[in-house]
Amino acid sequence: MRVIVQRVRYSKVEVDGKVIGEIDRGFNVLLGISKEDTDEDITYMRDKILNLRVFEDENGKLNKSLIDVGGELLVVSQFTLYGDCRKGRRPSFIEALGGEDAEKMYEEFVRQCREVLPKVETGKFGADMMVTIENDGPVTLMIDSKKTF
Repeated sequence: MRVIVQRVRYSKVEVDGKVIGEIDRGFNVLLGISKEDTDEDITYMRDKILNLRVFEDENGKLNKSLIDVGGELLVVSQFTLYGDCRKGRRPSFIEALGGEDAEKMYEEFVRQCREVLPKVETGKFGADMMVTIENDGPVTLMIDSKKTF
């Protein structure tokens, strides 16, 4: 799994001009799933994201997690995170998991996050979405469950 985690003051996702997910302070997570991902990748990524210490404590140090600050989460499926741009000018998406299998893993990731956080919003899997992100900091992190970077 690959994610882009952005600490946000506000984020929303729209489909066909209608807001379907919206959060205030927390994380916007763009989530990509590969053909090699398993349930262990889902749990690893959930734990990593929810416990990232990128929120300021009383001394202004990045010592608090999303859980610590009572933050919210917006998860948007993003298969293009597995776009391979090393050859040519057109990305190859051969490593991305698609279809029903990817949607099931996406839904499981969301379900696991909802077990921990009071507010977890989502986009619509496979839809053409407009995502508004008010990045706070900016703080933007890339995480790969296989630790390739």
